Amino acid sequence: MQPDPTASTEEAHALPAGRPAAEILTELKALRTADAPTRGGRTFAYVYDAGREGLDELAAEAYAAYATVNGLDPTVFPSVARLENDLVGAAAALLGAPPGAQGTFTSGGTESILLAVKTARDHARSTRGVTDPQLVLPSTAHAAFHKAAAYLGLEPVVVPVDPVTYKANPTAMAAAITPRTALVVASAPSYAHGVIDPVARIAEAAAEHEVLCHVDACIGGWLLPYLRRSGRTVEPFDFSLPGVTSVSVDLHKYGYADKGASVVLYRNAELRRHQYFAHAGWPGYPVVNPTVQGTKSAGLLAQAWAVLQHIGEDGYTALAARVAEASDHLLEGLRTTPDIHILGEPEAGLVAFTVLTPATPDGTAATPDLSLLLHLADEMRVHGWYLQPQLSFDGLPPNLHLTLTPATVDRVEALLTDLPEALTTARTLPPVTVDPALTDLAATLDPDTLTPEDVAGILAFAGLGEGSGGLPERMAPVLFLLDALPGRLKERLLTEFVGSVFRLGTP
Repeated sequence: MQPDPTASTEEAHALPAGRPAAEILTELKALRTADAPTRGGRTFAYVYDAGREGLDELAAEAYAAYATVNGLDPTVFPSVARLENDLVGAAAALLGAPPGAQGTFTSGGTESILLAVKTARDHARSTRGVTDPQLVLPSTAHAAFHKAAAYLGLEPVVVPVDPVTYKANPTAMAAAITPRTALVVASAPSYAHGVIDPVARIAEAAAEHEVLCHVDACIGGWLLPYLRRSGRTVEPFDFSLPGVTSVSVDLHKYGYADKGASVVLYRNAELRRHQYFAHAGWPGYPVVNPTVQGTKSAGLLAQAWAVLQHIGEDGYTALAARVAEASDHLLEGLRTTPDIHILGEPEAGLVAFTVLTPATPDGTAATPDLSLLLHLADEMRVHGWYLQPQLSFDGLPPNLHLTLTPATVDRVEALLTDLPEALTTARTLPPVTVDPALTDLAATLDPDTLTPEDVAGILAFAGLGEGSGGLPERMAPVLFLLDALPGRLKERLLTEFVGSVFRLGTP
């Protein structure tokens, strides 16, 4: 059983009288030993590693220099405005923004997306009188759009993607636009499969209907332009397309800043105005917040600024070329590995592949093998690799997702060596199954009326219940069960599980 770093005793919740600094830092470092490594190129999700010496130290020192600066009020701390204007200006220049474009530094892609959706909602209300707005998005759009819709009261209109290319269908997207549409979304690339939607056609359709179009370039916005600069062919996806009205780009992804750094850009200041919140109807100081946050440390802003300044145009071009090199090598190796099938044509540092059951002589087609895929993910963790499992959805196959960074260039060959061995071992393991009675029962359950006891029973069956001692060593049985459950029940169980992780001890 893996250690559970979230576990703590009731006594630990009360602050001590005081502890020595060295002792505290030692404990923090010890807690990190249970985490996946964030450097070294063996964790293929969640982390972006430039593989450059000294970059982490620079970011830490820049953060420390601004940790106590409050980003709430740039009139009191004018350096905040200088740093943000520099970052937003660099993003605008990189993404082809026209004169008059404006933007904001945010805490991450989710906040950038939420602000873009708020802007579209309020714009539709003020310019077209839309009071029951809709958000048109491909089924591969990031979950953050659904989160924004839930927070802000928009109805998501989900359009299926092409089942072969995994790209948004521009004809179907255009057909989904109605007078209630506040925003149309495209991805560059989509997280799940690493493919770029046909942004030009989607943005054109949105413009024809006089609807805003947001490009989620949280992943690709700081990579694709430098891939183009390094000699790769990259189709237009940014403000060079007249119909694109806003773009989000994360600096903590392929900008290699520390987590908590993103930018949302708008074609003009009139659009950005809808993003702001201002309030003078209370006796305190006049409030105007560009972002969801009010008070915030300027440390994340400063470290992002420092990292971008240090790496520079030539540095990012070289790093993009290394990502492309890693991707080329990995894709070549995966294509020669039996029963491995790459999903779509990855274009921007992300790769997704599934494992197929071989076709039979009688003509039965090869199909994704979820049990084998999940066993493979577990076996790769035994070898020291983290590949991110993604479950099946709306006819799209389950797969393993890999995020490639410059630090993975020298690790791809080792991964390709371990992969066939892990796959061979996975084939010897008993297939994962789910009790049919459980799936039949699940189909009858209403997630909204489940009692805590009902939820606890299902979680315990999955090995995730209270007292299970942390996560199971092998996740295949858990993920196989989740894949079999209806979507809303799956969401309820995941909510309860995460709630059980972040919990106080029982008195």
